[in-house]
Amino acid sequence: MASKNEIPQSAVLAYSFEGGTPKVLMVTSRGRGRWVLPKGGIEEGQSAQEAAVAEAYEEAGIRGRVADSKIGTYTYSKVDQPEKCAYHVRVYPMTVSHMSDDWPEKDQRDRTWMDFPSAANAVEEPELRHLLNEFGTMLTTLVSHKA
Repeated sequence: MASKNEIPQSAVLAYSFEGGTPKVLMVTSRGRGRWVLPKGGIEEGQSAQEAAVAEAYEEAGIRGRVADSKIGTYTYSKVDQPEKCAYHVRVYPMTVSHMSDDWPEKDQRDRTWMDFPSAANAVEEPELRHLLNEFGTMLTTLVSHKA
């Protein structure tokens, strides 16, 4: 059970392929404009996967298939909070099937497809950087074995 200073969240690592190169969809955070995965809190009665799907649409305007199992976790804190809280994020891969031109947070965030090394270099959280590098390497290996 999480303590009052540990907040569970879930995220999607939305991926696609462009010319055989795996790409990940990144969005900007609302506060500081950092590159992050679409993520958010898990509401009461929601599974972590359901929360990830909801956040993917709200923050990035995407729909797709989310895996049943998470591919990893990472922890971060917000520098602008007076009380030190740790956000523990479960990350679920999503194959994107639809991108909307209009979505709830369109006016609050930017979104862009990045190759995995660029995305890993763009994030601040070391655990997320590692997760992006590992998943990107795995996708690249899968593509090269299919060729």
